[in-house]
Amino acid sequence: MSKLNIPALSKAQEHLRTFRLWTEEEREETMFKTLNELEEQKNIWIFGYGSLVWRPEFAFEESRHATLTGYSRALCLWSCVNRGTPEQPGLVFGLKQGGTCEGRVYRIPNEDIIGQFRKLWRREMPSESYTPMWLPCETPEGIIKALVFVMDTRTNAYTGELSEEETIEIVLNAAGTYGPCHEYVTQTSDALARAGIKDDYLVYLSNLIKQRLA
Repeated sequence: MSKLNIPALSKAQEHLRTFRLWTEEEREETMFKTLNELEEQKNIWIFGYGSLVWRPEFAFEESRHATLTGYSRALCLWSCVNRGTPEQPGLVFGLKQGGTCEGRVYRIPNEDIIGQFRKLWRREMPSESYTPMWLPCETPEGIIKALVFVMDTRTNAYTGELSEEETIEIVLNAAGTYGPCHEYVTQTSDALARAGIKDDYLVYLSNLIKQRLA
């Protein structure tokens, strides 16, 4: 982690000191708690704003362009496994309060809600980093309520405010089991653009990363 400056280094070290994967029982408990917040467990939508757009890994019957108001996409979550290591943590996307976020919503099959949720929970809820919430999303066919994974800023997995240069340095120097962090950021940016999802700052950041790699 020698290439990180001191503020980013201390944030990463605090996350690693307290990081713990949830047990299967803990994941199941939060999954059923979230499902039980619904009046009816059918016609359930999931909001994707990062890699869920280009690699959903769960079955769905319908997908729509969607806009979530009140939250914005940001590289604000430490990753010390998938896109980083304990020695050189990377960053992945979360949703922070404020602004708007374009993405896609996916309607999962009514016949296999529990099975698809288990796939989703293993991927998105391995620890306490996200808070699952049911939030209104605007789609071309009208407003729907969707499950959204929001960054839990109370946890040490949250990076806090990183400068642009801090963000770029972390992204360029980290890699994990899923590959380099910079690949994750640029692939997400390119995939969102192909899906017609607008995020000017992510495009700008992705271009800076590509320039530094060239």
